Amino acid sequence: QVQLVESGGGLVQPGGSLRLSCAASGIIFSIYTMGWYRQAPGKQRELVAAVTSSHTTNYADSVKGRFTISRDNAKKTVYVQMNSLKPEDTAVYFCNAEPSSRRYSSYWGQGTQVTVSS
Repeated sequence: QVQLVESGGGLVQPGGSLRLSCAASGIIFSIYTMGWYRQAPGKQRELVAAVTSSHTTNYADSVKGRFTISRDNAKKTVYVQMNSLKPEDTAVYFCNAEPSSRRYSSYWGQGTQVTVSS
């Protein structure tokens, strides 16, 4: 059974930091590009950051310089360190796994709420 379990969300003041974690099980973690997406109320889900199996990273323009994505293949976990948080970062954050081969499926986590507010 495949599971992507996010943790680390919560309430933080503007300018604060959070680190989200996503622990994967049931997949060959090393062949997946792992990503973080977010969805705010009334908005479409958008890519925040992604990291390939070779640790190449990609960020949305809105988070460049503030967020850092990383992965630990041994722990089958992907992280996103979020600094200088803004109210507009408030959203449900989802972990995503995209395989490098069509032989395998993609997966989503259940989401974790991040609220940036004073």
